[in-house]
Amino acid sequence: TFKVPRYASKWSFIERVETPTPQTVVFHLKKPVAGFLFSTLATPILQKKEWAAFAEQAQSTEKPLTTLLNRRMDHPVGTGPFTLSRWRQGAYLHLKKNPHFFADGKMINGRLLGPYVDSLLYTVFGTSDVAILALKKGSIDMFWWPIQPGYMADLRSRQDIKLFTNEKSALYFMGFNLRRPPFDDLALRRAVAYMIDRDFIVSRILQGQGTKMFTVVPAENRYWCCTTVPRYGDGMSREQRIRTATQLLADAGYAWDVPPVDDDGNVQSSSEIRLPDGQPMQRFTILTPPADYDPHRATSGLMIQEWLRELGMPAYARPMAFSSLLQQVKRKHDFDAFILGYGRLRLDPDYVRNLFHSSNDKSGGWNMSGYHNPAFDRLADRSRVEMDPAQRQKTVMAMQQIIADDLP
Repeated sequence: TFKVPRYASKWSFIERVETPTPQTVVFHLKKPVAGFLFSTLATPILQKKEWAAFAEQAQSTEKPLTTLLNRRMDHPVGTGPFTLSRWRQGAYLHLKKNPHFFADGKMINGRLLGPYVDSLLYTVFGTSDVAILALKKGSIDMFWWPIQPGYMADLRSRQDIKLFTNEKSALYFMGFNLRRPPFDDLALRRAVAYMIDRDFIVSRILQGQGTKMFTVVPAENRYWCCTTVPRYGDGMSREQRIRTATQLLADAGYAWDVPPVDDDGNVQSSSEIRLPDGQPMQRFTILTPPADYDPHRATSGLMIQEWLRELGMPAYARPMAFSSLLQQVKRKHDFDAFILGYGRLRLDPDYVRNLFHSSNDKSGGWNMSGYHNPAFDRLADRSRVEMDPAQRQKTVMAMQQIIADDLP
């Protein structure tokens, strides 16, 4: 049982139960929602005095969420260890110690909580180059932002600077448009998976600052990550990957004017791959964000282009402004393949259902690849209402196995 605003009676997954006081309405869930507690407890708590009236007004607008997000906050209020003292947009943010912070001096999980300083000054820099230069000069004490691998060696060599790293709950991936050929063919998708050299991406493009993934749940999310999925191409040499991918395509009816592997099993330059119907494969495009937005994804697209050309595929990587890329992929569904990512995945695995459930294959939906599998949908629906953690874990593992087999 939980307390929610009165307008929550409009939400489809809860219903009103009783009114214990004039100020409070109590609701309960109409049906089990496995991720509800995690999602609810991870939601920021806002000050009623500041937001209640405005939230009621937003409900009457055409787009309530947009109205809320666009509200300008000149004097934000929070419950953390610091409060806002002064803010000059684009220049700096000055915070001072909150004398009312509830946890000051308390032991929580074996740690004594602060704050340990009286104030914090956040300086805004236009580029990482300028910020890291300020760190090296001693103008700032801490640079709290992702650091490009190219800076790492120099920073590690300095005695006065310490680097902190950790794995990210994130996913960066290549997606296909399953709504049209040639990527509606599973054999082709599996051949592509074998050709992508994850070791090269991690060691050369990411300069060691990355982790190979073979399922859509990060390995560090140990309870939910399925470790028995296929590991396409892992540990194979370039020649082994080309031979395996060529055999997959040949078995599915593809042919070449000059095949990637000759009759003696030797890898060679190939040309003119033909589809099972005998027609030449048409040029296709791999959309990526531009290099100034994400150089890793842009460079990975170029490398994948070259690896696929070793199979005779006419692949072309094309950087595109990020907003335009999302419009093409998520709204219009007008694409062949793309490279995108989710930089902040929740630990709860309900996003696996969102990304691949057939009901989300719609304009603006999360199922950007247009993946449809009734068996997956049944498991995904079950995972959402399964309240037994052990049973839900089995269901989520089975969902990952299907996605790893089908490779959307």
